[in-house]
Amino acid sequence: MSNRSYLGVILLGFLALLVSMAAFTVNETELALKFRFGEIMKADYDPGLHFQVPFVNNVRKYDRRILTRDYPSEQFLTSEGKILKINYFVKWRISDVARYYSTSGGVEDTANRRIGEIVKDGIKGVIAQRTLKQVVEAERILFLGEVEKIAGPKFAGLGVALVDVRVKSIDLPEEVSESVFNRMRQDFARQAAQLRAEGAAISEQTRAEADRQRTEILADAYRQAEIVRGEGDAAAADIYAGAYGRNPEFYSFYRGMQAYRRALGKQGDILVLEPEGEFFKYLKETGR
Repeated sequence: MSNRSYLGVILLGFLALLVSMAAFTVNETELALKFRFGEIMKADYDPGLHFQVPFVNNVRKYDRRILTRDYPSEQFLTSEGKILKINYFVKWRISDVARYYSTSGGVEDTANRRIGEIVKDGIKGVIAQRTLKQVVEAERILFLGEVEKIAGPKFAGLGVALVDVRVKSIDLPEEVSESVFNRMRQDFARQAAQLRAEGAAISEQTRAEADRQRTEILADAYRQAEIVRGEGDAAAADIYAGAYGRNPEFYSFYRGMQAYRRALGKQGDILVLEPEGEFFKYLKETGR
């Protein structure tokens, strides 16, 4: 092979190297920045194949997907000065890659640190306006919505967009927890005592109502019985009167027999009496 052929191969190899150094691709999940001697030249690259000037330009790529960062528990003060320990995580993505590079140097840890500070200030501002009870009982969606309102605008200065903030846990210091639990126990005990008192009152009212109804029922039954008894006595009197009118002697004899049955007692009883008087007239032998 001649010298000219060697030179041609070298030139082709050099051209291939230049082309490989000049071409770069941007994926759908990436954002790209092109620099010229450290100065940002272009940032709005679409996915696909692009070119740069070798040795003059260089390209840096960043993830355009949603990123998640978990932050350790932080202490916050409520409006009454109580301490809460809150563990939270943040979801964010790069919205302006040029600004993101300018504010964080393109270092994700640096961005996460600044994002954590912004969210922490937002949580601090929301909790400082609430009591311990309001924070614990608040709906998480409304609570975090207010945090996003405070922290969201500050993210634009970092070139990132806040996607979501979520509280993983809200813990109380041990001494505060004990105080809260004691207060809850007292509230439950008070509610239980109130329910027992209300139950006792209802029980007494029900018992009194039952006693009243029982008395009324018995009184009404006694009245009805007396009415029936009176009607029976009246009917018996009418019968007796009718019988007496038809045969006074037999009626007198019948009444005498009834009086003997009631007065003389049971079989085997012994009475010592003088058989004198009108009462024993039917026991005397008449001689007829």
